[in-house]
Amino acid sequence: MSAKVRVRFAPSPTGPLHIGGVRTALFNYLFAKKHNGDFVLRIEDTDKNRYVEGAEDYIIDALNWCGIHFDEGPGKGGTYGPYRQSERKNIYKEYADILIESGQAYYAFDSAEDLDEHRKDHEAKGKTFIYNWHNREKLMNSLSLSEEEVKEKIEAEKPYVVRFKSPEKEILHINDEIRGEMEIDTSILDDKVLYKSDGMPTYHLANIVDDRLMQITHVIRGEEWLPSLALHIMLYRAFGWEAPKFAHLPLILKPQGKGKLSKRDGDKLGFPVFPLEWKDPKSGDIASGYREEGYFPHAVTNMLAFLGWNPGTEREFFKIDELVHAFELSRVHKGGAKFDPEKTKWFQQHYFQEADNSYLTSAFQKLLHKKGISAKDEYVEEVVDLVKERGVFVKDLWEQAYFFFISPTSYHPKTTKKAWKADTPALMEELKEELKEVNIWTSENLQNEVKIWIGKKEVGFGKVMQPLRLALVGVLQGPDLYKIAELIGKEETISRINKAVETI
Repeated sequence: MSAKVRVRFAPSPTGPLHIGGVRTALFNYLFAKKHNGDFVLRIEDTDKNRYVEGAEDYIIDALNWCGIHFDEGPGKGGTYGPYRQSERKNIYKEYADILIESGQAYYAFDSAEDLDEHRKDHEAKGKTFIYNWHNREKLMNSLSLSEEEVKEKIEAEKPYVVRFKSPEKEILHINDEIRGEMEIDTSILDDKVLYKSDGMPTYHLANIVDDRLMQITHVIRGEEWLPSLALHIMLYRAFGWEAPKFAHLPLILKPQGKGKLSKRDGDKLGFPVFPLEWKDPKSGDIASGYREEGYFPHAVTNMLAFLGWNPGTEREFFKIDELVHAFELSRVHKGGAKFDPEKTKWFQQHYFQEADNSYLTSAFQKLLHKKGISAKDEYVEEVVDLVKERGVFVKDLWEQAYFFFISPTSYHPKTTKKAWKADTPALMEELKEELKEVNIWTSENLQNEVKIWIGKKEVGFGKVMQPLRLALVGVLQGPDLYKIAELIGKEETISRINKAVETI
């Protein structure tokens, strides 16, 4: 590649960023960094009717949380700004005028009512109304009107749009970096609106002009833009510009495999489809996010990378810098990628087990603080090390380790019936007296002393260890019992035995 690689992610601030959008941003980022290029964020906010307050900030926060950092964009600046289309409004009219002057676009004065009548008329005849070569010279536009009539209408400020003049009977040969060679018959294309009556460009014109002015070399976007590809290629040609390379990513499909993944699927099956929690500014509805659910960002990006791409090896775990090294656009699939919520948890579990204990301790301390529990970092880190293998999220640490911080207030009924027999209180009283004599309170020494005592008593281990676990934990679960006793300390261990004997 001779020219410096420049890619862009261009979302519209119409709501929260779906994980499909995050994956598009991720693939653009990986491709740019792989080729020492630039990753640009451009906010396409020309549709003021759909603009949602807070959506732009959400997009930026989401990308940053995922580790997908843009080189140029709102708040960062760059050589090719501004990076919000609403701030580039004065640019687009000039390019619409260039196309009109070259005869490759035209003014159309048809009212919405007129066009609706044409559609209804066609439907009544079993046809589909398409505004293009076969009828444009019969409609209200600068191709059918005289120069004087056009001039009069513009001077009278009659609303108009600018439409692209699609060529008739041409076969376009298009190459997509993922899908290969394609052919499009231009006769079936409509004359798309490029410039609206409100003085704003449509997506098509603004997108092409901005990509050109920002020197974008590769357009990597979702499959839903494939139907627009022919128009975009023709627009580049109409301006006399070299088109960038295009790559259209496969859809992310519902878990059952049919149809595009939606928020409704997440609500129904209980998983997020947004990177961060989103509160709708109008309705107040809250949609869950991966961050707030407790996922690590690198677990989310690892999962997303494998939706429609694979490295060609058996390896599945990649941090984002490793993804940069491994990523090849040629290994992106054409077919849709089925979303699997359980696979996302699987990635999370891997990174949770791999996480540094000090990091988990810090995160767990925040949770303990919310519960009003104060404990030293050294103690919490020892607890984390004991229970983390059973966890997937930081919140799981509490479920696995609450008994290290609070004494049991109740005892599991079924477990109690199984483990606590008529002679258990007397056994526990004897064990308590034995424990009082232990001077070196370590798990190894405790294990040794208790084993010797059980041997002398000539009772089964289960007869002692099960009720002891019940006394210390409240249920028959948890890590090594002697380690629990060591960490909670001699006084607390004896206190919990006393409480169990008195309560059960």
